[in-house]
Amino acid sequence: MILWSLIAESYRFALNALRVNKLRTVLSLLGITIGIFAIIIVFTVVDSMEKNLRDGIKSLGDNVVYVQKWPWAFGPELEHLQIRSSKAEAMAFLVNARSNVKAGNSTVENADIVIVSHDYARVQVLEIGQGRYFSENESASGKNVCLVGYNVAMALFPARDPMGEYVKIRGRKLKIIGILKKKGESLLGNNADNQVIVPINFARNLVDLRSDNFDPLIMVKAKPGVSNEELMDELTGIMRSVRKLKPASEEDFALNQTSLISNQFDSLFNTVGTAGWIIGGFAILVGGFGIANIMFVSVKERTSQIGIQKSLGAKNYFILLQFLFESVLLCLLGGLVGLALVFLVTRLVAGFLEMDIFLSQSNIILGITISVIIGIVSGFVPAYSASQLDPVEAIRSN
Repeated sequence: MILWSLIAESYRFALNALRVNKLRTVLSLLGITIGIFAIIIVFTVVDSMEKNLRDGIKSLGDNVVYVQKWPWAFGPELEHLQIRSSKAEAMAFLVNARSNVKAGNSTVENADIVIVSHDYARVQVLEIGQGRYFSENESASGKNVCLVGYNVAMALFPARDPMGEYVKIRGRKLKIIGILKKKGESLLGNNADNQVIVPINFARNLVDLRSDNFDPLIMVKAKPGVSNEELMDELTGIMRSVRKLKPASEEDFALNQTSLISNQFDSLFNTVGTAGWIIGGFAILVGGFGIANIMFVSVKERTSQIGIQKSLGAKNYFILLQFLFESVLLCLLGGLVGLALVFLVTRLVAGFLEMDIFLSQSNIILGITISVIIGIVSGFVPAYSASQLDPVEAIRSN
């Protein structure tokens, strides 16, 4: 009961401080509002970017190792890896090319032609909205079939269903047997919506796969329970054996994994987060001094009232907590306004960007926690000075 009485009384005094000294209170709360807004908006943007980035990396396969000729070739090497690896669940060859894709009078320029071996769908997560992936026979025989991204399908066939229709790449016709779900461009720059996926044995008719213009790679997915490090150790041994490298010879191939990309961004996110703390910290510091000033004024204005309370038996801790609660409530008000502004900004920005921006529960809790801490720190000295007042002297001060 005492706690609820304290909260209710502090709430009334906080509202009274807002009413009586509107301009002074608003200016003081503005510092808390700006500080919370600056910190939380930075963390919100960083968290949203990091989630979108990691989702993009995850779509590449966080348990996939990429075998490439140079630090970050097809045929016999893929076959040797498939036969000799005991830690790989699936492997696929992949090479990217660029070409115009035509259908009737419509053309998609510079589309991303993804040339793959059959197990590509086992290594890479493919979200197919309509149709299906290549059959094993279609892959092996080099059938003229393909899967197209959402943007390619809509651009070439805006008025009819693209399924079963034919597109032409470099003079060769391919039948559409699948359409990928719309994904949008990731922060990594890859966009499955602009892809055309083609079986490698048909692609030999389109491009020279041995050309130096391409950078082919072999994607290797680890078995469940096998770490990337274990898989990379095994692949290193197999590749050195396949390429007949002597023990002292340097490797003429590279093994890469998506964690290398995410690790490069970790330091960037940490730096941006630190900048958010610094920028917001200055605003909160100013706001904290403003709240302390309000509380000192409040103590002075209510000195005689404090004396009456103490003469009626109010303990020092009751007076202390009363003013602390008031300080915390004022800071919470400023913090909640700051969080509301963050929410509004994220909603507005999300409408213009193809990236999900969200105010997470953890950032809401962080904003509220910071507000409470600032309220306690800013209000403690004024609250303590109020609790130590002599009741007789306090009553006479009026």
